[in-house]
Amino acid sequence: MWIDTHCHLDAGEFDADRDAVAASALGAGVSRIVIPGVDRSNFTTVRELAHRFPGGAYALGIHPLFTPKSADADLDVLRMEIEASLDDPRFVGIGEIGLDYFVPGLDDARQQFFYNEQLKLAREFDLPVICHVRKSQDQVLKGLRRNQVHRGIAHAFNGSFQQAQAYIDHGMHLGFGGNLTFERARQIRRLAEQLPFDAIVVETDAPDIAPSWIYKQRNSPEQIPAIGNGLAELRGMDPAAVAVGTTANAHAALPRLSLLSA
Repeated sequence: MWIDTHCHLDAGEFDADRDAVAASALGAGVSRIVIPGVDRSNFTTVRELAHRFPGGAYALGIHPLFTPKSADADLDVLRMEIEASLDDPRFVGIGEIGLDYFVPGLDDARQQFFYNEQLKLAREFDLPVICHVRKSQDQVLKGLRRNQVHRGIAHAFNGSFQQAQAYIDHGMHLGFGGNLTFERARQIRRLAEQLPFDAIVVETDAPDIAPSWIYKQRNSPEQIPAIGNGLAELRGMDPAAVAVGTTANAHAALPRLSLLSA
């Protein structure tokens, strides 16, 4: 069985067939789908969605791209939602949080404020984090170090080998998805091929980052086994071993996943 460690199943692209998408993923062998929050308006949505189908799980957080419209008080809401979710076995951590230096016009100080305040919550509640690291690998890692948060996932990792090793040394796992299926994505493919296998988890970021065979189409969690097969091919491994191994890695990165019954 496989785990999709990052899927925005609440996105509008799934409004017409969300339940069918989840059922198709489960039928394809995806036993867990982690749905991260992005701002206070979807905390309830991702929680309810995670409870709507077998294998659903969720994280709660304020995404860097949503910081321009977020208020300081949203962090108080997040704290209350975390406290209310601690006894929920489908709640796995804090995310999607982080920094984005790719999208123009974001206020760096505002991003940093929300990121660091959420890291403080992760430290306080001893929860892993799911981090957005687009063009911000060094700065995100600096925050993890400063706040002594040592568990979670650097989502859609696309840094250098040196940066990857720094994350691994800090205790983090690295998320790989559809990008590794493109021949032109040489750096990502080298990372996926050569990094320690026990540091890797698989993800879709659906509806985004579609693999090569559905380029520019809607991505979905049912693509995880084929993405995993691509990882297996790069590493010269049996796909079944990759499924077992990346599932174990996901449990190490997000330990509360083990609270979900089979």
